[in-house]
Amino acid sequence: MTNAPHAPFPYARPRRLRRTGWMRDMVRESRVGPQDLIWPLFVLDGEDRTEEVSSMPGVQRLSIDRAVEAVAEAAELGIPCVALFPYTDPAVKTEDCEEAWNPENLVCRATRAIKAQVPNIGVLLDVALDPYNALGQDGIVRDGEIVNDETLIALEKQALCQAEAGADILGPSDMMDGRVGVIRRALEENEFSDVAIMSYAAKYASVFYGPFRDAVGASGALQGDKKTYQMDPGNTDEALKEVAIDIAEGADMVMVKPGLPYLDVCRRVKDEFGVPTFAYQVSGEYAMIEAAARNGWIDGEGAMWESLLAFKRAGCDGILTYHAIKAAKALKQG
Repeated sequence: MTNAPHAPFPYARPRRLRRTGWMRDMVRESRVGPQDLIWPLFVLDGEDRTEEVSSMPGVQRLSIDRAVEAVAEAAELGIPCVALFPYTDPAVKTEDCEEAWNPENLVCRATRAIKAQVPNIGVLLDVALDPYNALGQDGIVRDGEIVNDETLIALEKQALCQAEAGADILGPSDMMDGRVGVIRRALEENEFSDVAIMSYAAKYASVFYGPFRDAVGASGALQGDKKTYQMDPGNTDEALKEVAIDIAEGADMVMVKPGLPYLDVCRRVKDEFGVPTFAYQVSGEYAMIEAAARNGWIDGEGAMWESLLAFKRAGCDGILTYHAIKAAKALKQG
C-alpha cells in the first residue's frame, strides 16, 4: 500500500481529506467502539462498599452488590465483557493458595451474582495464584523457587472452580509452561467445553503493574520478582513462540501485556497468527495518563482516545482498559 502510485502535487493533496471533521471521520482507518472494550473491575468483601485505589485515580474497589450495578451500566453502554479481580483478605492467603479454588471466594461469588442479574455480559476471570499467595507470586513457591508443574495442579483446580461459578472466559496469566493445555483438557473432561480461554500469552516482567498490585493487595506480599516466568522486555521472537505454544494447547484468544510499550508485539502476533488478539492497557499506563491529566500536563481525554486507537492500529481486536466506562459513555453521547 505504501508503494501505491499517486499523482504529483498539486493534483495529489492529502490535506483535502483532513479539511473537515466529517471528512476525517469518513476516511478514518481505525476506530474504537464499545464492543472493543473489556472493563477490569476490582471486587472486595462487604456490602454497599467502595474504596478508592490511590495509585489509580478514578478507579475503585467495589463490593459485589456495587459491582453488579456497575456491570449493569457497562452492559447498557455496549461493553461486551468485564474482567474481575479480587482484593483478597490477607487472612486467607497461604503459601499453597487454597483460596484460589474455594467456590465461595470473592470472584466466584461475584461471577454468580453478575451472571444472575446481568446475563447478557461476559465475565473473564484471571487464572493465577498471586491474589491468594502469601508470597505474592503467580506460582507456588518451594525453597525460594516458583515451581512450574506443582503450580499447574493448582491452576487446574482454580480454572474448574471458576468455570463452575459461570465464567465465560478464563485468562491464564501466570506464564507457567504448559498451563493452557492443562486447563483446556480439564475443561473438556468436565463438560465445560464452551468456556473460552484468552491466554496472557506474551506477558512481560514489567514495572507498569505496580498500581494493579496495590489494587489487589499484593504489593506488600510480593517477595522477589517475577522474571523467571514473565517475559524479558527485550524479546519479541520469544513472544511469537509463547503465542504459538498457547494456540497449539487450546487458547481461543491471546493477549499481550502490557499494551502501549509492546505495540510492536501486538502487530507481530496479529500478522503471524491471525487469531483474536487483545492488549491489556495496564494499571501503570492508565495511572500515567490520569496523573498527568489531573496535573494539567496533558489532555486526559485526548490521551485516552489516542492510546486506544493505537491498539486498534496495531491490529488488536480488543483492549482491556480501565478507561472502558469513560470511553463507552463518550461514544454513546456522540
